[in-house]
Amino acid sequence: MSAVADTRTLKTDSLLLTTALIWGLAFTAQRAGMEFVGPFTYNAVRFALGALSLLPLLIFFRPPAPGAQRGPANAGEQLDRRQNRVRFLRDGAIAGALLFGGSSFQQVGLVYTTAGKAGFITGLYVVIVPIVGALLGRRTDRGRWTGAILAVIGLYFLSITRSFTIHRGDFLVFLCAFFFAAHVLLLSRLSRLWNPLQLAAVQYLICSLLSFAVAIPTESMAIGAILQAWLPIFYGGVFSVGVAYSLQVIAQREAHPAHAAILLSLEGAFAALGGFLVLGELLSPRDILGCTLMLAGMLASQSSTIRAGLRARA
Repeated sequence: MSAVADTRTLKTDSLLLTTALIWGLAFTAQRAGMEFVGPFTYNAVRFALGALSLLPLLIFFRPPAPGAQRGPANAGEQLDRRQNRVRFLRDGAIAGALLFGGSSFQQVGLVYTTAGKAGFITGLYVVIVPIVGALLGRRTDRGRWTGAILAVIGLYFLSITRSFTIHRGDFLVFLCAFFFAAHVLLLSRLSRLWNPLQLAAVQYLICSLLSFAVAIPTESMAIGAILQAWLPIFYGGVFSVGVAYSLQVIAQREAHPAHAAILLSLEGAFAALGGFLVLGELLSPRDILGCTLMLAGMLASQSSTIRAGLRARA
């Protein structure tokens, strides 16, 4: 491999590792923020900031509006443009609603569980996506099912008590993984139809509005409390949503699939590290075993992608 290729690989791997680090530490910020505000208030302000943080990219790249085309249009073309805009807003609203469901279950779950455990359980969407795809008729392989089995065993050690009940917070975060899996499956289709930056901004805005709709009647949205939580909210909105999303898009244009799968799966490990360093959260030996099995399951579920990436690099 040439020195130029080595440098490019190092650059993309560094961006992916930074993305995983930012996302992992976001679990710590999410827990810290709820010392001052409720979960829906946190998400409402966080995703509003996330949408605003994409404005510079939208202005810099200036993607065409959905359905736009150069030159004058006749009546039929104008109708097509309006219909495209309506379809774009509809798709963005659906994606935003799924993002709202996932982020809400995750944020409320974090009230009752640790950042580290939430990070690993959320990562189950990596395993759920191919399984749901298989149920919808898509081809799958042995690695996907092996990963699912390992992840389920890991979840048992991490979250199921000796009396065979699951911790409340862990169960809520477990539900969020299904919403995020549905969100990933939807975006895999929508990203081929619409500009990803525009789609991201719309879904973040929808998620913020839905969070405000729940927070206003159920939580105390005091400005003073929001200002006290400004640092966790700023990190969760600007860094976790805006910066990390942009880094992932830039890196995965040239990254080897094997590297992307492995590095992004470290999000859970960084969540546990952040919870330990910042919040003083500790994992028991049983928790560590569960996290290890879940991480192995995430990697096994991506084994075909990893092998394909390694073959392409050879």
